[in-house]
Amino acid sequence: RAHAHQTVARSESVKMARGPRKHMKRIAAPKHWMLDKLTGVFAPRPSPGPHKLRECIPLLLVLRNRLKYALNYKEAKVICNSRSIKIDSKIRTDMTYPCGFQDVISIDKTEEHFRLLHDTKGRFLLNRITQQEAAYKLCRVKTLGVGAGGVPFIVTHDGRTIRYPDPLIKPFDTVKVNLATNKVEDFAKFEVGNIAAITAGHNIGRIGTIQHTEKHPGSHNIVHVKDKTGASWATRQGNVFVLGTGNTAAISLPRNKGIKLSIIEEASRRAQKAGKSRD
Repeated sequence: RAHAHQTVARSESVKMARGPRKHMKRIAAPKHWMLDKLTGVFAPRPSPGPHKLRECIPLLLVLRNRLKYALNYKEAKVICNSRSIKIDSKIRTDMTYPCGFQDVISIDKTEEHFRLLHDTKGRFLLNRITQQEAAYKLCRVKTLGVGAGGVPFIVTHDGRTIRYPDPLIKPFDTVKVNLATNKVEDFAKFEVGNIAAITAGHNIGRIGTIQHTEKHPGSHNIVHVKDKTGASWATRQGNVFVLGTGNTAAISLPRNKGIKLSIIEEASRRAQKAGKSRD
């Protein structure tokens, strides 16, 4: 009886936390944020939003660590509160808003526009784009369904629900969404010969054309992709994001065009740069 009383008392003293987690330790932050270990204990935890916790980057880190428009947390907060940052054509004042793949970040005061893409090492890349290109984004179709009243709809990778899509649009296809109207302007099918980017896994950031798909019922379909240099690789179908029809991408690509260099090629490039800077 005494033992039972002790057990009850112990369980009452150890209480679980209530509600969602609101903090993130710096060590536990995703590696691609590139935060150093010793600057602080905590990292900005992304707010719940259109992208997953470990597949996004908070707006604060974009302003402070990437664009260098803020020196510290407080300055980044002032910039966000000034209502001068738009993500996908909507003003965002939440400094921990999760920015993810294909998101368009616009800064009206500097007339700058960036599209978030991946480099071949899995880090987020701020690809500078024109004002015309900032009017739309590409979204991968995750699910296709029929809602109340028999209304067909699609759900995209960034959490958008678009009603009455073209009947030819299927999961894994890519739609070009007008950010002002949230309407589909065009779409690209998940087909052999189309250009695609890899958004997860070992080959993240690489860009190539789809060669063929291996069907594995009950498991993950495997897609084989080949880039401009002739290098080929295989990845899961869920990691492949179609960028356009044929070899033409609907967006401007980063400088390296999604070509992954070997360690030796990277070293020789660095040596060339160092030689030029000495001259």
